[in-house]
Amino acid sequence: MSQTPEHFQALSALPHGPSFRFLDALTELIPGSSASARWTLKGDEAFLSGHFPGHPLLPGVIMIESLAQLGGVLAQSSRANHPLQNVRLTAVRQFKILGSITPGETMLIHAKQDAVMPGLVQISGEITRIDGSTLATGSVILSGEE
Repeated sequence: MSQTPEHFQALSALPHGPSFRFLDALTELIPGSSASARWTLKGDEAFLSGHFPGHPLLPGVIMIESLAQLGGVLAQSSRANHPLQNVRLTAVRQFKILGSITPGETMLIHAKQDAVMPGLVQISGEITRIDGSTLATGSVILSGEE
């Protein structure tokens, strides 16, 4: 599945380096409203060597980070002329981890922008497998400088 130039540009604006980016491609972006992305656990990620040796499993905290990264893309999507600076994950709220993936599996990340205040954005989301089964749900708050 290819992505539009706008989606590629939105992902490229993330401040994370390639080794800490947990979004392979945006699949949908409705600026200021919602976004979806996908990410595949390759199996060669450094954190997998110790989680769990011989039976690698995606850490739940990486699911939280993937939602925060997609939330960052979404938060900036309607702020093209005045993007937030130094966007950071500030809070994790009501996050439930219901499953995980193993190397070779793809997860789908869905985010919705719930609230915006000066310097703060609340994002809720769901992470699923390709078959639609839920891996995690919750919300995050991102902060940045206006």
